[in-house]
Amino acid sequence: MYIVQIASECAPVIKAGGLGDVVYGLSRELENRGHCVEIILPKYDCMRYDHIWGLHDAYRDLVVPWFGTDIRCDVFCGWVHGRLCFFIEPKSWEMFFNRGCYYGCDDDPMRFAFFSKAAMEFLLRSNKRPDVIHCHDWQTGLIPAMLFEIYKYNGMEFQRTLYTIHNFKHQGFGGTEILQATGLNRPEYYFQYDRLRDNFNPFSINFMKGGITYANHVNTVSPHHAIEAQYGNEGFGLGHTLHTNQHKYSGILNGIDYEVWNPECDRYIPHHYGLTTFEDKALNKKELRDRLLLRQSDRPLVAFIGRLDDQKGVHLVHHAIYHALARGAQFVLLGSATERGINDWFWHEKIFLNDNPDVHLELSFNEELAHLIYAGADMIVVPSNFEPCGLTQMIGLKYGTVPIVRGVGGLVNTVFDWDYDTLHEPEERNGFVFFQSDNVALESAMNRAFDVWDHAPDTFKQLAQQGMQYDFSWNHPGQAYIDLYEYIRHK
Repeated sequence: MYIVQIASECAPVIKAGGLGDVVYGLSRELENRGHCVEIILPKYDCMRYDHIWGLHDAYRDLVVPWFGTDIRCDVFCGWVHGRLCFFIEPKSWEMFFNRGCYYGCDDDPMRFAFFSKAAMEFLLRSNKRPDVIHCHDWQTGLIPAMLFEIYKYNGMEFQRTLYTIHNFKHQGFGGTEILQATGLNRPEYYFQYDRLRDNFNPFSINFMKGGITYANHVNTVSPHHAIEAQYGNEGFGLGHTLHTNQHKYSGILNGIDYEVWNPECDRYIPHHYGLTTFEDKALNKKELRDRLLLRQSDRPLVAFIGRLDDQKGVHLVHHAIYHALARGAQFVLLGSATERGINDWFWHEKIFLNDNPDVHLELSFNEELAHLIYAGADMIVVPSNFEPCGLTQMIGLKYGTVPIVRGVGGLVNTVFDWDYDTLHEPEERNGFVFFQSDNVALESAMNRAFDVWDHAPDTFKQLAQQGMQYDFSWNHPGQAYIDLYEYIRHK
């Protein structure tokens, strides 16, 4: 098959979160299985150009209709660690992607509406006719609508779309100006409830709703989160739209890249280890303590790696630090805040705890340090309020770092409680799960983990090694996506 991925990120050249990892990892898995994959991305001024090989002109002066006139673009082509990527650079006074950032601009809906329009024009004008156009998140939500309403009448009638939602919280909103700009026009048509009109604001179109409504199939990034989004609050207002389209809606668990995240070959850790050499994990723990100026101890080391925001359960992350210290454990945090209030809060904690030899707060993101923390920590807490899939717990499992997670989203599909899971045999269990979003529930799960560490160290080692045996690579989800592509091709 010929598949084109259209997204706002692709790791490592453009990465703000897990979306970039998924686009890259899935594309590589598909290519390894013999399929032809191309990726279309914005050409940001701040992306990692050092990860692009052979960047060159692919299409000069692409004319993109916009607001009844034209914006010309140049399209560049290069290889990102073996993946063939096309980068769209508009030549306009708006400087859509020359902002020094990927997201966070007031006109983000217009920026990515233009990117979606330009991507479709590039496919049309360059005579690319993929079997499947795979669109990701709100930034490309208008593409299925534009294909169905415009481009299928211009020679793209056989193309099919898969729309993958990585985070329902960010949906993309706009008014009639988006319709005018993209050439969809006809607000009286698109502002119907069963098309693009937002479910709660009759004066706004919703990009993500458009993707759900118009795509040939829609999926989110774990089976459990698919249910949560349709029937619970995790759909952030799109539950009815998902219910209406449930005949073409499913969940596929993300994978992780075991060439990058693997303690047997990780280039960022000083001591490699695996199932049969598990004792060498302790050498990385010593290195981590030395690097972060923590005292050497026989107590467990607990970690948190991720964004500091409401989605990640930041209030529970804060409580986990102090509860670990109260139990005589050590704690390492690596993450940056998305809001000033949270950033100020954790900087206050960092200063307050600065002289404590059992805790280190690293308020930034450092890829190299993340690898060492996964390799050196004994446990990792993931207390998310919601978590569509979650990569942290899957990476932790691969590194023999026992996850302590809240039972939401993809965390439910990957972590099986040592004490209470009734669907898995004891030899299949791999962590500790709590369900309420309060301090008592978190403490209960952490205490159960500490108790096993303290009173049954061989059992804790067994639990860690059971987690290492799980295969959360792209092998299984890769096949699931191929099956889905084949299904929508022949609908």
